[in-house]
Amino acid sequence: MKPFLLLATRFEDEAADDEYAGFLAAGSLRPEQLHRVRLEAAPLPTVNLADYSGVIVGGSPFNASDPAGTKSAVQLRVEAELAGVIDQVVAQDFPFLGACYGIGLLVGHLDGVVDDTWSEPAGPIVVSLTPDGAADQLFGRLAPNFEAFVGHKEACTALPAGAVLLATGESCPVQAFRVGQNVYATQFHPELTQAGIRTRLRVYHDNGYFEPDAYDDVIAAIDASRVTEPANIMKAFVERFGTP
Repeated sequence: MKPFLLLATRFEDEAADDEYAGFLAAGSLRPEQLHRVRLEAAPLPTVNLADYSGVIVGGSPFNASDPAGTKSAVQLRVEAELAGVIDQVVAQDFPFLGACYGIGLLVGHLDGVVDDTWSEPAGPIVVSLTPDGAADQLFGRLAPNFEAFVGHKEACTALPAGAVLLATGESCPVQAFRVGQNVYATQFHPELTQAGIRTRLRVYHDNGYFEPDAYDDVIAAIDASRVTEPANIMKAFVERFGTP
């Protein structure tokens, strides 16, 4: 099988490595089957999509919708490089899965609206499939309603033209969508487990993903949750698009 490509943007090694481990486990992939490039560390090498089965963009401390004047030089470089990849992905309808930061990038690049209207604090939420989601080749294998982990300061307010809404939630209406047949994005994290989100909360404790005095309540909600379904998206993505 050709490897999948994970384009990562987390500065902290603990968070970056935990994210990589999460995608490996969720997709039942070996390290040689998921090539990771940490864009925050160095410029993106030339990407030939034909070398890969699919592209994954995970979460990030960056916000795609922040005003350009407030973005660091690294973020501006990263987003310019990712824009070039997304151009190729959309033009070829190439297998793509963007999660959290990845959905914001895709929405903005395709002239949808991403802003802070539907931000959600870190923790578990209930996600519900739409009829199109229930009929989708990836999302159709999920339960109609399931728990997932989120934590984001921006979200999709208006879908790009032609996008198909696959999943929604009470506090954030766009939880997943598809463009074409093979380009997917989720607001929630398909790779996160209880242990994984605990790591994120520890690393990003002071980054504004929850009220500081709510930490114990957030942990209690995580411990009480049953988040199992989101990983099936990664499994389905790998099974459908993994190519010899």
